[in-house]
Amino acid sequence: MALPGAGPRVVVLAGGVGGAKFTLGVREALARRGAPEATVVVNTGDDLWLSGVRLQPDIDSILYALAGQNDTQRGWGRAGDTERVNEELQAWGAGWPWFTLGDLDLGTHLARTGWLREGLTVSDVVERLSRRWPLGVRLLPMTDAEADTYVVLEDGSRLHFQEWWTRHRAALTPLRFENPGLVSAAPAPGVVEAIASADVVLFAPSNPVVSLGPILAVPGMREALLATAAPVIGVSGIIGGRVVRGMADVCLTAIGVETSASGVASHYGARSGDGLLDAWLLAEEDAGLADVVAAAGIRPEVTALWMTDASASASIVDTALRVAGL
Repeated sequence: MALPGAGPRVVVLAGGVGGAKFTLGVREALARRGAPEATVVVNTGDDLWLSGVRLQPDIDSILYALAGQNDTQRGWGRAGDTERVNEELQAWGAGWPWFTLGDLDLGTHLARTGWLREGLTVSDVVERLSRRWPLGVRLLPMTDAEADTYVVLEDGSRLHFQEWWTRHRAALTPLRFENPGLVSAAPAPGVVEAIASADVVLFAPSNPVVSLGPILAVPGMREALLATAAPVIGVSGIIGGRVVRGMADVCLTAIGVETSASGVASHYGARSGDGLLDAWLLAEEDAGLADVVAAAGIRPEVTALWMTDASASASIVDTALRVAGL
């Protein structure tokens, strides 16, 4: 539990646009309490090499959102960005014509790539990127290893996740998802320690398969979550039986999980059994599934889950903290 007079120590597992919106809410909720900055462990399974530079889409989405630099219309990249370099790359036949790199965004990728080639770790790079703007949270990558996600299709062929997601819009039926680099990976420095000393661990309403899935698959991550004395509370990204954003339903179907708030809760499982969750926040639209979640050994909490702005997201976080007894 939090020390008297101190705010709760919060750890968030997050990825994607949903993770970015939720993190904004975490920052606002903790700032109201005068609490310490949260630690946000970010998915790096979306990472890739393209045109010689290292891209980290989830890291950058959360970084830009916290800095107030994100393009809220497109949902990715920098606000007010231009695409002159991208147009020149296309003229040379370089890169992917369906994967746009904005000029400001490319500056981030070039800085990252240069630092990596100088010998810095991914954690070092994220720390350097975090210095530019007052973020109000501590960002950590899930691992310093390269753990890119690949999609194996029904015919046995394999695509990088970004090609399957961005080019094909998840229209090609996936057989499974793989992260070969995780075999020899470990949690990034500070991740296990943050989880061990947390007062609550929150699963953001991110894609359970390709955003939180890679984080949870890092060797040692599940063990850290099972060992912490902090309650582990998840937030459903399924509202009224539908995904809020993206094609998470395709991902869930591929691994045999029902696209429902209760289905995802059961996928994570109860920590009282061999799963990870102590409690699960469901949308008001899914109140009828609370008993199903409870039967799985997970405490259900019904609340409004639409993240229309940072204040609405902060209200979700307030509910999670209340459920945690904080």
